[in-house]
Amino acid sequence: MGGVLILLSVLLSVLLWGDWDNRYIWLLLGVTLAFGAVGFVDDYKKVVYKNPKGLSAKQKYFWQSLVALIAAWLMFHWADLPAHTDLVIPFMKNMVIELGPWFILMTYFVIVGSSNAVNLTDGLDGLAIMPAVLVSAALSVFAYLSGHSVFSDYLNIPYIPGAGEVAVFGAALVGAGLGFLWFNTYPAQVFMGDVGALAIGAALGVMAVIVRQELVLVIMGGIFVIETLSVVIQVASFKMTGKRVFRMAPLHHHFELKGWAEPKVIVRFWIITLILVLVGLASLKVR
Repeated sequence: MGGVLILLSVLLSVLLWGDWDNRYIWLLLGVTLAFGAVGFVDDYKKVVYKNPKGLSAKQKYFWQSLVALIAAWLMFHWADLPAHTDLVIPFMKNMVIELGPWFILMTYFVIVGSSNAVNLTDGLDGLAIMPAVLVSAALSVFAYLSGHSVFSDYLNIPYIPGAGEVAVFGAALVGAGLGFLWFNTYPAQVFMGDVGALAIGAALGVMAVIVRQELVLVIMGGIFVIETLSVVIQVASFKMTGKRVFRMAPLHHHFELKGWAEPKVIVRFWIITLILVLVGLASLKVR
């Protein structure tokens, strides 16, 4: 139920303080709630029907893909500026890659990848939510600056009309996440489940695409990336060689089995995320 409470808090806050005429707000809410619905069905089957598998991997991936592709198609056709399909290279001045229609495919991978990465990270009390809060706060800064013509011109980042309103959504996610963390910190009293993890990850992905900072998301969400890669490496290694690289995947379980106490793993992952978020924010001036 923690995930449901997060989504309700974000929804209520955005409806109260967001600009209803802003299309990015509705896109964010739509994708977040849609991914949350997928997670809710999965959790519901596990909890109510005692089905440990919940939704099958194929079913979950199908619905995630459908929502992500619709969002990608909309963003591709909503753009106001020719530069909207540029892939911005952080820390490099005026270096972009024009994606054209490939923008749809990239956006799809960012949204689905981010969603599942947060879900994989959500294995210890408070481990996923604090990095998500930090990344959301940083993306809110990018959103506000990108939506301001003077600031975006000064910082040499893409000017995205209306993107400033994304900061309202990001702030709502930060507030809801911190409220959830109060009860989710070790030992947890409430859990976000797939309904929260899938939705939050998708929301971060959409925010990054809107402000054209997909690669910065990879940097700031480094913990999510590493956790996902640890699963990929573990599965690939076991299938090809019959041996495991890690004692257990995702990576946080590897450190647990090495004897680290759960709070130590959690706080150290938080510290790493804070450093990575600061690196991502530094990209605003270091070019």
